[in-house]
Amino acid sequence: QVNLVESGGGLVQAGGSLRLSCAASTRTFSISAMGWFRQAPGKEREFVAAISGGGVTYYADSVKGRFTISRDNAKNTVYLLMNSLKPEDTAVYYCAARSVYSSVSYDPGRYDYWGQGTQVTVSS
Repeated sequence: QVNLVESGGGLVQAGGSLRLSCAASTRTFSISAMGWFRQAPGKEREFVAAISGGGVTYYADSVKGRFTISRDNAKNTVYLLMNSLKPEDTAVYYCAARSVYSSVSYDPGRYDYWGQGTQVTVSS
């Protein structure tokens, strides 16, 4: 079992920045693909960004150039730095992990472990 705990959400004005963190309780963190997803009210959960165990990154077109995903394997933590935030970025953001040696996926159904979510609200 892998526990994921997100932090760093909050209320920010449009154009501002936030950094989300996700701490994982697993010794196999360094070889696990990690992802960030978000879900706005009335909408399906959508892919935001992901990072492979080797550090290769992937982004949704809607956040490319504004968001940066990174990982610190020594701290078992993955980060999502969000710049130039827009009101449409408002959502609950979830951290997710795949089983070891699994590749990155854009499909939330392929992730095995999920955090509790953290609210990000961007005011206009």
